[in-house]
Amino acid sequence: MSILNSIASWLMKKRMHQIELFIKYPFDVQQEWLQQLLREGSKTEFGRLFNMEHITNYDQFSAQIPLQDYEQLKPYITLMQQGSQNLLWPGEIQWFAKSSGTTDKSKFLPVSSESLENCHYKAGMDMVTLYCSNYPETKLFTGKNLALGGSLKSHRSGTFTSLQGDVSAIIIQHLPFWAEYFRAPDRSIALMDEWSEKLEHMAQQMCRENVTSLAGVPSWMLVLLNRVLEVRQSKELCEVWPDLEVYFHGGVGFTPYREHFDRINGLKPLRYLQVYNASEGFFGIQDQRDANDMLLMLDYGIFYEFQEVMGHHSTKVSPVVPLSGVKLHTDYALIITTNAGLWRYQIGDIVRFTSLHPYRIIISGRTKQYLNVFGEELMIHNTDEAMAYACQKTHSRMREYTVAPIYMSQHSGAHEWLIEFDKVPEHPSYFMSLVDQFLKSNNSDYEAKRYNDFVLSFPKLQILSENTFLKWLKSKHKLGGQHKVPRLSNTRTMAEELLNISTCK
Repeated sequence: MSILNSIASWLMKKRMHQIELFIKYPFDVQQEWLQQLLREGSKTEFGRLFNMEHITNYDQFSAQIPLQDYEQLKPYITLMQQGSQNLLWPGEIQWFAKSSGTTDKSKFLPVSSESLENCHYKAGMDMVTLYCSNYPETKLFTGKNLALGGSLKSHRSGTFTSLQGDVSAIIIQHLPFWAEYFRAPDRSIALMDEWSEKLEHMAQQMCRENVTSLAGVPSWMLVLLNRVLEVRQSKELCEVWPDLEVYFHGGVGFTPYREHFDRINGLKPLRYLQVYNASEGFFGIQDQRDANDMLLMLDYGIFYEFQEVMGHHSTKVSPVVPLSGVKLHTDYALIITTNAGLWRYQIGDIVRFTSLHPYRIIISGRTKQYLNVFGEELMIHNTDEAMAYACQKTHSRMREYTVAPIYMSQHSGAHEWLIEFDKVPEHPSYFMSLVDQFLKSNNSDYEAKRYNDFVLSFPKLQILSENTFLKWLKSKHKLGGQHKVPRLSNTRTMAEELLNISTCK
């Protein structure tokens, strides 16, 4: 173990130097990656279509290659799943990350060996590197990392076989030996397909391990941790894993869940480190203690572009800019070009820069997940923060929530908050008044629409029965892994489904 610790320490010091370099020279690093991506892309059918070998600078790149969404790249990806080569990225792509999405329709994102090695694995090491840099007294390497991932399935098309599933499962399946040494549970359990069975096997095995860190989506991690406590007949995680010190989290806004993790761990404080990972790539890691923003990682084989979000009613289309063109405290739709063959791909996330020296971001929303039926322009970070505020003030605990519109009748419309609580507020109407007050204080569009109830009436609360969201996810075949509950919707489809489940106990 001492030899492994020495090697890890040397690698982390070397990596910190590299991180400091891209912090100091962000534009040079991004320009180098753009040139490298173009060289590789010129060998592909997509590259030949857009004359990529003659592109020498960003202006030509942005002028010659149009923005892409999934539907535009899907014909290439479908052929790649059938074994065709050199379409979006040189060589044969054998792995496809299945995006959880927010609808029944699945997306399959290509994962190249370059993106696995130089993006996902590199990011995994960087999570630990940045954490250890902030906490040099850590004992992280004395135990295991409990990694909660998804599952994989083989897909055969003619003579070609690919692996499809959550990107977390692709990562676990191909982890290098040094990373596998510190990870748990056993791979045979971690990659199981049936969620309930996997949950039970994980809980049983992890009770016998010395866990020093956790990694996974907060909602599913809580389900697993509560089962671990049941198996061990313990009230607090610090009784089960006395050396547990950090939770690496991402995938959804953590603010509404933090109180749960504080409570479940017990008297010993649990540290938190936020990451920004997705099926398309790994983009950001929290590099400061007790921060809510993340360092934008610039040397993972990803070239970044940004398009300012002008508002959902605006007819103006804002220009797309590289990193050098961004401004502070402005919402941008994230656009990426990656070493897995995604070219100027609109990922669907909205980010906001909190710092330009170095470049740090927060995730402020989704381009297709917002609430704007009445011109209120609500984003996910608004509702997450409002929920956390109301829970804190009322000493209640939220398990999951979503918000849907109540359409206008004779007078005004409203928002319906469908919430599943671990601890229901003593006075639900007061709880909603706190939510309403917070949103009015932090979102001027919402405040304007709430004025005198002219457009929006006081929000309505629906307290859902236990496991309603779990049953809803199961009905959509989205149990476990990276699947997440959509927070905001401009239709009532999901709300009505949830209400039907909740009333059918």
